[in-house]
Amino acid sequence: MAYVDGFVLAVPEDRLADYRRMARKAGKVWREHGALSYNECVADDVPMGKHTSFPQAVKLKPGEVVVFSWIVYRNRRDRDRINKLVMKDSRLECMMDPKSLPFDGKRMFWGGFKRIIAL
Repeated sequence: MAYVDGFVLAVPEDRLADYRRMARKAGKVWREHGALSYNECVADDVPMGKHTSFPQAVKLKPGEVVVFSWIVYRNRRDRDRINKLVMKDSRLECMMDPKSLPFDGKRMFWGGFKRIIAL
C-alpha cells in the first residue's frame, strides 16, 4: 500500500508566487527520484475552529494563506530512499537555508502516513 508524506504551512500571500516556483522545482526533483505524485494546494475553505483548525495549527497571520501538500510513494521504504536522494540533490540546496524560504518553517508541520483506503 502507498505511503504519503503530508505537510501544512502558512505562506504570506505576497510570497505565494515564490512558493509556487519553489514547490514546482521541488516537485520535479521528488518525481525524478521516484515519488509517484507531488501535490500542492492553497486553502480555499478552511474556517477558524473553536478548538483546532488549519489556521490555528499554523498560527495563521493576516495576509497569509494555508498550504496543504502531500507526496505519494510506493511504500515507506521507497519514501525513505527517495527522501535521502532529494536531501542530497544540489538543485534544492537553496531550500535548505530557512532564511531563503518564502514561509516560516517553524510554523510548518509534517508527517508520514500509511494509506489505509484508496478508492
